[in-house]
Amino acid sequence: MAALTLERKTPRKAIIVGGIIVGWLVLWLLFRNLATLPLDASALTPLHRWVNELNDAVGASRNSNPLFLFFFNEIRLVIDEFVTFIQALIAQPGFGRPVPVIGWLGVVALVGYVSAAVAGWRPALLAMGGFVFLGLQGLWQESMDTLALTLAAVLISLLIGIPLGIWAGLSNRFNRWITPVLDFMQTMPTFVYLAPLTLFFLIGPASATIATLIYAAPPAIRITAHAIREVPHDTVEASESLGATTKQTLTKVLLPSARRTIILGVNQTIMAALSMVTIAALIDAPGLGKTVVKALQTLDVGTAFNAGLAIVVLAIVLDRVTTAAANQNQRRKPPKPVLLGGGVATLVAIWFSYTYVWAAEFPSDVEIGSSIRKGTTVITEWVQDTFPVITNGFKDFTTSVLINPLQALLSESPWWLVAAVIVALSFVIGGVRSAIVTAVCLALLVATGLWQDSMITLASTLVATVVVMVLGIVVGVWMGRSRRADRIIRPVLDAGQVMPAFVYLVPFLALFSASRFTAIIAAVVFAAPVAIKIVADGVRHVSATTVEAATAMGSSSWQTITKVQLPMARRALALAANQGLIYVLSMVVVGGLVGAGALGYDVVAGFSQSNLYGKGLAAGVAIVVLGVMLDRLTQAAAKRWDNEEVRGGKA
Repeated sequence: MAALTLERKTPRKAIIVGGIIVGWLVLWLLFRNLATLPLDASALTPLHRWVNELNDAVGASRNSNPLFLFFFNEIRLVIDEFVTFIQALIAQPGFGRPVPVIGWLGVVALVGYVSAAVAGWRPALLAMGGFVFLGLQGLWQESMDTLALTLAAVLISLLIGIPLGIWAGLSNRFNRWITPVLDFMQTMPTFVYLAPLTLFFLIGPASATIATLIYAAPPAIRITAHAIREVPHDTVEASESLGATTKQTLTKVLLPSARRTIILGVNQTIMAALSMVTIAALIDAPGLGKTVVKALQTLDVGTAFNAGLAIVVLAIVLDRVTTAAANQNQRRKPPKPVLLGGGVATLVAIWFSYTYVWAAEFPSDVEIGSSIRKGTTVITEWVQDTFPVITNGFKDFTTSVLINPLQALLSESPWWLVAAVIVALSFVIGGVRSAIVTAVCLALLVATGLWQDSMITLASTLVATVVVMVLGIVVGVWMGRSRRADRIIRPVLDAGQVMPAFVYLVPFLALFSASRFTAIIAAVVFAAPVAIKIVADGVRHVSATTVEAATAMGSSSWQTITKVQLPMARRALALAANQGLIYVLSMVVVGGLVGAGALGYDVVAGFSQSNLYGKGLAAGVAIVVLGVMLDRLTQAAAKRWDNEEVRGGKA
């Protein structure tokens, strides 16, 4: 009876959706290029001009308005001083000296000692080798700037995030209150933090650090709260029965028991911070991100690859050390005499790096970065000259068959027709509440004055998400059904998630040059790992008894997958689609650097041209609105799907 109920409802809904789309196509042919709300590239709406005027007014009153004098300026000053202090230690000249306080030799020794103390010798050797490689690339100064900003943001994030996570783990009321806030912080695309922050804190390290900690703090809060809540209740009760106070229970029971999970939260915070610090180069954050941005803007693939490789090396080192620290067994730690000797050697290395120029400034005569840049450029030119039929043919086919038709349908339809269709689809898929949220979001898109750019961005996002879901289902099902495939593929996915967003652009820029297609492919590679993992876990958790029963009844592998495993993993599929959309949207602005155009280009132009600041900020708002609309729609569809399944089961 349940299956019959679902079979009757699903085709009916599919027919309604198909009818809406067919009607849309017919009306598109009749009203094509009418009421599309286009906006010239250099044109500004009254809203954009008002934001520009507000930006000018804020700049004029920055040193006279009490709110800035005693609040925003003070915050900026404190954070700037903190970042500058760390930079003076390892990156920038400090205290009147022509070299950093701790030069390259001291930094390598200190990194090795700390890694050995918290994680073991193997991660320590990896860390030291990785940092030496950064110097060999000729990017020591830029790498230390990136590390300084990352450390500053991580320390502040943990200082705020761990106490809040402990509070959320102990208090159900506070956990319910803070969860929507964290959802909003993680749903909002990363670039959208940047524009409003520059309005209050100007461009530079302070805005970059604040944007980074906004992005990096939620994992620390969530994972700390989860760690506290996962401590066995019996252990807590035993502590309380022995007369322990709340403080003693927290410090002697909860935190030690949750230590490993909390360190994993620190790992995620570091990875998020490193990713965001490189992106914050758009608001003049120093470091490797600035090198990548400049190289992408000039299409210098060799320089971009060299700097991107440095970001990957730094990410791998930080990830492996913190991961090993979370799994470290006390018996595997170096003996105390060895640690003591290593500490003395580290202090000696720091003294050398403070005293002698050769130990402070990485030797430039051993640099291999120029060879990496030249080699990458040669390979890029060879690929472009040798395989233009394959690369350009694949790009042109995908663009003409997938991207252009959908973009034409969205951007060349009257705005009221697109709005009506999307609201109708939201109602059919998600219900009344979803339709209301969609209608509000669409009204906000119209208000931003960037309707057509929003539709172009939406088209690219939908195409990329479809490709992500195809990869997610194919590879995820393979991993979910095969332990061997999971062991081989999962490390590749882990490495893909470690790399910051900028790095994905470099190889595809080399293969396909600057275009919408390049941005879409980079977004697919960025978003696919999370979708694949979610689908794989969903398929793996389907009851083995159910799968065995289907096999015993003569079902083929294809029938088992399509009739049993995927239908029973539908919640995982919905979550994968939701996360795929969010990850793809987070690459919109990055894609604006390599020819994606639309909202991504508007945001980038707003950072670089003061007269387009208002338009860039409006584009950031439009990206947020698109993200909220798609996020709520996919969540509502998944929830309604589950409710119908429950009602069908009762029937």
